[in-house]
Amino acid sequence: MVKPISLPLYEKMPLKNTVQRILDTTMFFLLLSLLAYRILSHHSNGFTYLLALFCESWFTFVWALILSSKWNPVEYRTYPERLLLWVDELPPVDMFVTTADPFLEPPIITVNTVLSLLAVDYPANKLACYVSDDAGSFLTFYALLEVSKFAKLWVPFCKKCGIQTTAPFRYFYDEEESPFDDSMEFLGEYTKMKGESEELRRKIEDATEKFRPLNVGAGESVAFSIIDRKNHPSTIKVILENKEGFVDGLPHLICISREKRPNYPHHYKAGAMNVLSIWGMEWQGFKDISILVLDVFTGEKFSVGYVQMAAWSPGEEILIGLVRTPKTAERILTGLSGKADCPHDLSSSAEAANQVADCSYECGTSWGTKNWLDVRIHCRRHSHRIDDSCKNWRSALCNPNPPAFLRCSPSDVPSTLIQQKRWATGLLETLFSKSNPFIATLTANLQFRQCLAYIWVLSWGLRSIPELCYAVLPAYCIITNSHFLPKVDESTLLIPAGVFAIYILHSLLEHHKIGISFRTWWNNQRMGRIVSTTAWFFGFLNVIMKLLGLSETVFEVTQKDQPLNHGEDNNKDAGQFAGQFTFNESPILVPATTLLFVHLAAMVKALSDLNHGSHELRIGEVICNVWMLLCFLPFLKGLFRKGKYGIPSSTICISAALAAVFVHLCKRVSIV
Repeated sequence: MVKPISLPLYEKMPLKNTVQRILDTTMFFLLLSLLAYRILSHHSNGFTYLLALFCESWFTFVWALILSSKWNPVEYRTYPERLLLWVDELPPVDMFVTTADPFLEPPIITVNTVLSLLAVDYPANKLACYVSDDAGSFLTFYALLEVSKFAKLWVPFCKKCGIQTTAPFRYFYDEEESPFDDSMEFLGEYTKMKGESEELRRKIEDATEKFRPLNVGAGESVAFSIIDRKNHPSTIKVILENKEGFVDGLPHLICISREKRPNYPHHYKAGAMNVLSIWGMEWQGFKDISILVLDVFTGEKFSVGYVQMAAWSPGEEILIGLVRTPKTAERILTGLSGKADCPHDLSSSAEAANQVADCSYECGTSWGTKNWLDVRIHCRRHSHRIDDSCKNWRSALCNPNPPAFLRCSPSDVPSTLIQQKRWATGLLETLFSKSNPFIATLTANLQFRQCLAYIWVLSWGLRSIPELCYAVLPAYCIITNSHFLPKVDESTLLIPAGVFAIYILHSLLEHHKIGISFRTWWNNQRMGRIVSTTAWFFGFLNVIMKLLGLSETVFEVTQKDQPLNHGEDNNKDAGQFAGQFTFNESPILVPATTLLFVHLAAMVKALSDLNHGSHELRIGEVICNVWMLLCFLPFLKGLFRKGKYGIPSSTICISAALAAVFVHLCKRVSIV
């Protein structure tokens, strides 16, 4: 068949953005007007206006970054059917799954991730899946052995029946994923596969509960059964190998546990990815590397193909350094030098590759500093992106429908905040590292608008300070009988009112454009306030402590919730409190709880002033006070609940004490 060389695999389409541009520009000029008002009137208003000027200057700067980054949106339109004409020329893809703790990250999640990757619609002889288990867990290894057995049934079933969602737990237990074929043959295979899936799940969950897998051969298990999680040699096991190179066979599946020694730094996920890259270039000879984190599974069988279409053209060198799929996990595709052929004997390569996974392999080299991912930065992928941009590599946004990749996010608030803190810490570390976009713009090939876009993302942690100060200002003004907004009889009140109205309209339109409901919009609004005053603030403190040499950042693994069978409910309160916030004794919840108490005190003061008729002088501050209480309403409800849905008494006591100190200082100092 003659291949249509002239037909592209994807097209870059500009998107119309007229309404968005008008709103963004209007907001920007309103913010500038507000700054002008602050500067002209701060002499007669004192401290509160100066603090407001500081916060609003930062908000204006951030909005300028947003304006630049969103001014020229584009869409990548892909054509999967054209990629099928180039099967023989498709480059090999290595898929990388990382896990570090079998208790915080249950093996059943790893199982579904791996199975969804093994069943993607891509030539099996050009696919390899690597599972990096930093814990060296016997449970994870046992789960992968069971995966290798189930995959021999699951992968052919998915390809024969054209299953789109290749993660078993989502396919069988999601109401939206009901069987689409009513034929007796399909229903028989569906029932059989569902039974096999439930049996797989039962085995892994039983092994996890008992912490001891059953029916595993001594020869297979000895390498992992004697491992000390913090002190063990490197172990590499080839679990599945497509020796014959069958296109419709099963991809390679390799389990890697890097060496851990107390006197060597481990470097967490960055170190794991560096091991894969070194091994790949020296033994595998691959050209592409596709990185997937643990809590991600494919939402569409052609997910790898979508990434390839945006990154590869027949006969051309790969120049795209990042292909991103929104609403999901991030995918990094990096072009590397080397042969394009997959190895014929993975087992012999695995024996030689053990030295690559040793602690001492990268010592005295530029790996982890100048080459590949920087292990010194908490959130390595962002510094890697900047380095790729400096090399003139391109980025692509791939947004297929249905989504190519889906993520199992933490369902409880503390884990979500810890994850956000980890991200904010890594982003801010990148901003203060040698990969700083300002430096890259001056000394390398990073474009100025690219620099602004990176700063927008990297400054999450810095944004916590003005966000926190601005959140406190309304309560401070009510308690001290001062104000930071124009009085109700001043026409300049229209400026902050316009900023607030345009912001609400702008965010509502953004959510509506991508089909997100009003309820989700409101949840995002309040979580934005909660995250910025808690997780981002702690991330900022982490980086400051590191820069001062007082502490080192620690990689924290967040708790992942394993999927439940349809109708399964292990919590008698789940129905009553479905969708409600959960709490624990983590200090990350203290700032938000303290803010709640401060605003409750301000509300009491405002109601007291209502009897004296003075409330109209601070109507703007009262509205802001009510808005903040609405944003922190889940914490207010948590004060009156018990168990995991209630705020622990220790957190309440600490926050109440801090709020009392703040109110007392406000009354004593009263800087106006």
